[in-house]
Amino acid sequence: MKAFIQNCRIGVEKHKPYIAMIVINIIYTGMSLFSKAAISQGMKPSVFVAYRQGFATIALAPCAIFFESKKSPPMTFRIFCKILFVSLCGVTLSLNLYYVGMNYTSATFATAMTNTIPAMVFIMAVCLRMERLERNWQGMAKVLGSVVGISGAMVFTFIKGPPLYPEPTLNHISGQSSSNNRTYSKEDWIKGSILMLGANLTWSLWLIMQGPILKQYPAKLRLTTLQCSFSCIGSTVWGAVIERDISSWKLGWDVNLLSVAYCGIVVTGITYWLQVWVVEKKGPVFTAMFSPLALVLTAFMSAILFKETLHWGSVGGAVLLVGGLYSFLWGKNREAKVETEQKTEQIKEGISLECITCTTLPNEQQTEKKEGCPHYQMP
Repeated sequence: MKAFIQNCRIGVEKHKPYIAMIVINIIYTGMSLFSKAAISQGMKPSVFVAYRQGFATIALAPCAIFFESKKSPPMTFRIFCKILFVSLCGVTLSLNLYYVGMNYTSATFATAMTNTIPAMVFIMAVCLRMERLERNWQGMAKVLGSVVGISGAMVFTFIKGPPLYPEPTLNHISGQSSSNNRTYSKEDWIKGSILMLGANLTWSLWLIMQGPILKQYPAKLRLTTLQCSFSCIGSTVWGAVIERDISSWKLGWDVNLLSVAYCGIVVTGITYWLQVWVVEKKGPVFTAMFSPLALVLTAFMSAILFKETLHWGSVGGAVLLVGGLYSFLWGKNREAKVETEQKTEQIKEGISLECITCTTLPNEQQTEKKEGCPHYQMP
């Protein structure tokens, strides 16, 4: 029995990154489902974002103060303005577009569209000359993955096709259907798709802008807390302008409170730490490889909870999205390996050149130089 427990511990320790990524995607699935439930119950997107970012700020602020109170760099007015701009134009705008679009589409579609973000980031980085495009197999794979992924998003949006399974029949006797069952018109679906693409576009731009800001303000946890707080303030002001009804801001002990608390505390808090830990252990490509898992889980749970009917067009679009994502990630991962091998070869060539140079010096200098050479062995 002890040997079995010991083997289980060793197995868990060995597969911790895999377990962490499964937990992260389960949490993201819950985010899509809870968000859809709150929006469907009538909660306004701007109010939802304001409360979500408020809960996230409350959850992250103590951690930022405790862990980064001493090593955080000084805050200048210029950095403050940059963080404020990125928070309002990136986080606030992206989340508001995302939740408004979710009101016109399904939770499955919202999760599927997030797979276009790596391709959008790559295209923006190439256009801004932050990343170069090589004419090799790796570059071709990234371009192909971007094109296929965006094509999959278009197929998911415009091609519905026949249902994957028989749709649930309505109760003709009472004239009512389940409150969770909702059909979307083509106009609403296209409107929601455009909003979702806009949300992913602004989120991709936000990811691009994180690099320059992190170089000037490398305190990641405090930076995240500041962006959440600025986003909360911006969303509150925007929500107060368009939602002047006080009843829209009231939270009761219902799904609305559970949704904003879950998205703010669990999603922003727990997944942040888990993703940072996994990236340190396995790298960013490893974390992105698991994103289709959230799509599968969301589609399965949406069919059960919200009575959403999957169509063959959606399945085809999802396959293209996932295929494009993996093609892009393969090219990116392969490119990183090639760069690492080239750097290793350059280091070896430098060491060999140093060893050769030390043999051409006079005897006294040659002895001193050889003793510092890593390939020199004392007689």
